[in-house]
Amino acid sequence: MAWGELGLLRWLRESRQSRKLILLIVFIALLLDNMLLTVVVPIIPSYLYSIEHQKNATEIQTAKPNLPSATMDNFQSIFSYYDNSTMLTGNESDKTQPAELHQTQTEPMAVRVTPSPSDCPKDDKELLNENVRVGLLFASKATVQLMTNPFIGPLTNRIGYQIPLFAGFCIMFVSTIMFAFSGSYALLFIARSLQGVGSSCSSVAGMGLLATVYTDDEERGNAMGIALGGLAMGVLVGPPFGSVMYEFVGKSSPFLVLAALALFDGAVQLLVLQPSRTQAESQKGTPLLTLLKDPYIIIAAGSICFANMAIAMLEPALPIWMMETMCSKKWQLGVAFLPASISYLIGTNLFGILAHKIGRWLCALLGMLIVGISILCVPFAKNIYGLIAPTFGVGFAIGMVDSSMMPIMGYLVDLRHVSVYGSVYAIADVAFCMGFAIGPSAGGAIAKAIGFPWLMTIIGIVDIIFAPLCFFLRSPPAKEEKMAILMDHNCPVKTKMYTQNNIQSYPIGEEEEEYESDE
Repeated sequence: MAWGELGLLRWLRESRQSRKLILLIVFIALLLDNMLLTVVVPIIPSYLYSIEHQKNATEIQTAKPNLPSATMDNFQSIFSYYDNSTMLTGNESDKTQPAELHQTQTEPMAVRVTPSPSDCPKDDKELLNENVRVGLLFASKATVQLMTNPFIGPLTNRIGYQIPLFAGFCIMFVSTIMFAFSGSYALLFIARSLQGVGSSCSSVAGMGLLATVYTDDEERGNAMGIALGGLAMGVLVGPPFGSVMYEFVGKSSPFLVLAALALFDGAVQLLVLQPSRTQAESQKGTPLLTLLKDPYIIIAAGSICFANMAIAMLEPALPIWMMETMCSKKWQLGVAFLPASISYLIGTNLFGILAHKIGRWLCALLGMLIVGISILCVPFAKNIYGLIAPTFGVGFAIGMVDSSMMPIMGYLVDLRHVSVYGSVYAIADVAFCMGFAIGPSAGGAIAKAIGFPWLMTIIGIVDIIFAPLCFFLRSPPAKEEKMAILMDHNCPVKTKMYTQNNIQSYPIGEEEEEYESDE
């Protein structure tokens, strides 16, 4: 047993510089983050709706009918939830006069009666109001993440990626526990907002760490495709897992499972990354505001934002629309997102490899067009089976955009700025968060005001109009000080990374020893 433990410790010590283990850690972090992001999608609309109806039912049960005192001594009132009426029962020895009884029976109750919740709550105004409440709840996470990202990016440049990544795990664990035991809208809102802070730490530090250890552009694209596969798996597993567990086990169960997985991820980070150490970057990175003024970075960030805004608008509005028009069961509300999740997993892994061969700009352009067309087709679905094709198209196309734009962000920094990646991936995460902040909040209000079909039409047209801008990423020019070292700067995105010292590679671990011996 002792020898086995020593062997495990030795393996961990030797593997701390392994790029594959670092990739695994980032994969798990993104998986957990996005499982928590999406597991609430089928739970929250139905849960909040049931809370409201339980509150109304409790008010009805505890309210006393306004009966005369003489009648109350001899009669008992029974409220019927079947036809919303009040019946009086008594015995034959009652002394109540007929006129008094008639007055008692016909006197209206001053209680607002709401029908009990069902799987088909048509023509329910409260259901339309849920669009706004659910939209704001979903958007709170992305809004907080949006405000946190500008601080996390420069922070990683100063103290390294390990500590922010571990801090993200700790915050996510607390948020997950809060979700499990929150019983009110306010507590759910706080838990969702807290998740935004943890998600900012995990995503910015994770993608920056990958860009640092995978310096070759082709390898970086493949690695980020795999890491985004973790994000895709979280999106894939989250909604159906949440809806099935909520339906058959209870609200707390999916969050407790995620909390256990988060503990495992934290243990792996402690053993492998040793987050107590600060490892600052060797060179000063380009300021965040300078990167924000780069039009090519803005175009890449805009692609990420508007592509993800489409699915972000679907998340709060689609379950409510399904409850209203399709009489969908609880488990169907999450399963409806399954085609999008599967196709996103396929898209990120497929185009993580293919994008650098056929052109990342072209993949992003086609992806934006497919997102727009697929979103326009969603309102034509008459049942859950009609949602399969359009949601599959949405997920696949967003996978094309994400797997193309994430490596391009790193490439643009290599080409036009200093090769320090914390700030540029903070911008990428800000773009992602803007989609998930504006999408649910604006989407919920638009769906309530003009309807779900018009909401889908608006975001679909926006994606189609933005798509041609991706053409400008075909051959982005280098800055003057880097122009001379490019062998052929008219080419589209290279399969190597170019720096001030011409083509370099940065081996790690055993590869580093071979590199030094060759010199």
